[in-house]
Amino acid sequence: MNIALLLEMAAEAAPDRVGLVCDGKRWTYGDLLEAARGAFELIQESEAEYVALLDESSEAAVIAVFGAALAGVPYCPLNYRLPDADLGALLGRIAPALVIGDEERVIRIAGDQGHTVFTREEFTLKAQETYPADDAREYDPGEGVAIQLFTSGTTAAPKAAILRHSNLLGYILGTVEFASADESDAALVVVPPYHIAGISALLSSIYAGRKIVMLPNFTPEEWLRLVEAEAITNAFVVPTMLTRIITAMENGVTAELSTLRAVAYGGGKMPLEVITKALGLFPEAGFTNAYGLTETSSTVALLGPDDHREAFASDDPKVRARLASLGKPIPTVEMEIRGENGEVLGPGEPGEIYVRGEQVSGEYKEKSALDPEGWFPTRDAGYIDEHGYLFLSGRADDVIVRGGENMSPGEIEDVLLTHPAVADACACAIPSVEWGEAVGVAIVPREGCDAPDEQELKDLVRARLRSSRVPEKIAVVGELPYNEMGKLLRRKVKELLAE
Repeated sequence: MNIALLLEMAAEAAPDRVGLVCDGKRWTYGDLLEAARGAFELIQESEAEYVALLDESSEAAVIAVFGAALAGVPYCPLNYRLPDADLGALLGRIAPALVIGDEERVIRIAGDQGHTVFTREEFTLKAQETYPADDAREYDPGEGVAIQLFTSGTTAAPKAAILRHSNLLGYILGTVEFASADESDAALVVVPPYHIAGISALLSSIYAGRKIVMLPNFTPEEWLRLVEAEAITNAFVVPTMLTRIITAMENGVTAELSTLRAVAYGGGKMPLEVITKALGLFPEAGFTNAYGLTETSSTVALLGPDDHREAFASDDPKVRARLASLGKPIPTVEMEIRGENGEVLGPGEPGEIYVRGEQVSGEYKEKSALDPEGWFPTRDAGYIDEHGYLFLSGRADDVIVRGGENMSPGEIEDVLLTHPAVADACACAIPSVEWGEAVGVAIVPREGCDAPDEQELKDLVRARLRSSRVPEKIAVVGELPYNEMGKLLRRKVKELLAE
């Protein structure tokens, strides 16, 4: 099956229902399907091998996703924040492509690569004005690649992660009920179009029949305004966004939020203090922590609203600790924790997270990362407790190896964050002549507080963990580096500590 079937079903069931709002303009499901079929014609005429988006979120992104699917051409949204040299290299890897967005930039950095380029406005207008030449037009059956996303390439050249129609449909059909949303339901989407969270938000909302409201450039004030103006019922945020929303509300920004009943978050580690504050500020909203990866077609584990409420209200430290967990695997996914030699570990034993299921691609254009039994190594480190809750301790590559002992940065950070004067913390490996690697940390003091004494922080870690976890170097910084999805950039902290 083709992922375009999701839009076709929505348009057939409710052609006049508003499916998308962007920059004040409204699109019905019928409008979106007609535009996607027009985009199909443009893609066919261009003979492009990819459809690329170099732009912020807009109606063009929705039209391009489904137009490319109908044409059987991979959709490849690109990170417009990349430097010219990196972006030009990625464009070269997908040439010839139909590229939508920053026409001037594409021509300047990749004008000799044979691309067909449209501005956002030109593509959207042409897609609306172009009609299928034949009513009996046959569209792609959806047996190949639907989406190609380039990884961040933090340690090497970006890999081209491949998601087939079957992977994406495996996730949507296994987690979303068709036409389950009321006509008044509205989802506020603020994640960038080149991230799997943005793509899965589009597919799941369309299949449910929920109105999508796009916010291309996030500010907490505009987010709160749109929640009120569009009567938003569902929203997805990354931890840094939720932090800024809470700060804005504490500083007096107000909005009518009574319609907001579901807030999902993910993309990075959520500080315990932030989610605790959010549960108090949004008492009527159900919070969900969603954990997933590009290679798994989005979510593979969830900490649902009931889990949040139970943990928030509990005096039991073990139950309350679940607020910092990723919840339990969704029913359509299998999950294991494995040790260094590939052995399956038991409850509470830390190792690498492996997942398996129909939605799990684990495939790159270069090669597949699946093992012979179909398991995908996420490269995330964590453990599953005796009640089945998944706890993340960082990337497997981030493990600090001190004198042969493996240490999780996350456990050190969690202890540092219990200090009343520490607002944020990052632990990472630093070179050590004696131990090979040692612990270095960067901390952000809480607003209005002096930086805590270095010896006080070392004593705190020693008391809670053990002496091997005590940091050898502590740097005090104004803020930690995060990307736009709220992921902590440890490599930059390592560079800072090295300096």
